[in-house]
Amino acid sequence: MEERARPRVVLGVGGGIAAYKACELLRRFVESGHEVRAVPTDSALHFVGEATWSALSGRPATTEVWEHVEDVPHVRIGQTADLVVVAPATADLLAKAAHGLADDLLTNTLLTARCPVVFAPAMHTEMWEHPATRENVATLRRRGAVVIEPAVGRLTGVDTGKGRLPEPGEIYELCRRVLARGPEAAEPDLAGRHVVVSAGGTREPLDPVRYLGNRSSGKQGYALARTAAARGARVTLVAANSVLPDPAGVDVVHAGTAVQLREAVLKAAADADAVVMAAAVADFRPAVYAEGKIKKEGDREPEPVALTRNPDILAELAGTRARPGQLVVGFAAETHNVLANGRAKLARKGCDLLVVNEVGERKTFGSAENEAVILAADGGETPVPYGPKEALADTLWDLVVRRIPKG
Repeated sequence: MEERARPRVVLGVGGGIAAYKACELLRRFVESGHEVRAVPTDSALHFVGEATWSALSGRPATTEVWEHVEDVPHVRIGQTADLVVVAPATADLLAKAAHGLADDLLTNTLLTARCPVVFAPAMHTEMWEHPATRENVATLRRRGAVVIEPAVGRLTGVDTGKGRLPEPGEIYELCRRVLARGPEAAEPDLAGRHVVVSAGGTREPLDPVRYLGNRSSGKQGYALARTAAARGARVTLVAANSVLPDPAGVDVVHAGTAVQLREAVLKAAADADAVVMAAAVADFRPAVYAEGKIKKEGDREPEPVALTRNPDILAELAGTRARPGQLVVGFAAETHNVLANGRAKLARKGCDLLVVNEVGERKTFGSAENEAVILAADGGETPVPYGPKEALADTLWDLVVRRIPKG
């Protein structure tokens, strides 16, 4: 890869214990071909030394505006960047960025950057929930920065709560989506919006051992959630039986059965601008749940399994609309007469958009790629060629953004 063609990433590192995780984030950027400049704060160097940042990036890591002044680093680093990501972003750093303070190289870089900027906060729960921090975050988001939600988990000491830095691999994936959108990402078009995405496949228990399920891995729904977060949305992901890692900056609610998924989706949808039902929800469940494992009895054939209908979550969402202007998107997995069945389902369910794709044992389910046609209630038809599921996600969010009422 030619030097000039390599995306230029500035990795700002704040002074928090999570600074050690930024080493892994830096390594991922470098190994994927990005040109990375690490800009730690003085406080960050108390946790991870300058030699580590320089060795991992292959470039000098400095904190002072007074070093190499002939290159005007306090201006040039931000001017030439394709992406600035700050991880961890401490409460202090968020406050300085929101108020335009520039007392070191990183805060100067944030003022001169005209590229997309991503903040990955990490701090104790009380600090994250403090009104001052919330106002600073709102200010940064209003100006176009992507401030991802921290994860919930173990903090320093014995404390647990919201404020943990998301896993480096997931921060990297979000940043990769931001970079893929190019200059458009400098103005996140889903900022200020709450979107709900369902993903995975429901499982309907037959007995304590067995269940009725499907082949859905959740990859498309997770791609939708990750892409929406990269475009600035507040995202709630209702995940059914997926083993995928939680996307950075996304609130994840886990569900097992169709009834549980319905409850979680309806609750999250109460204030949502858009709901995307990408999960493979079982149409039926066993009418009777066996309290003990169903055993073979000699040569006798097993009793037939009676089924009962599950709630139609998509039709319910489209029919009730929790708030005016709420957009509802469905998915249709078809094995034959794909478009004809898709159009019939779109009319029957009453949703605004329907993603129709052909599925099978070696198609779509479990794959990193997808191919689909997005049908619109107004008659529109948008084909999405075979490619990464993130590409389909971006196309779908483009259509959603055009249809969400302004304001």
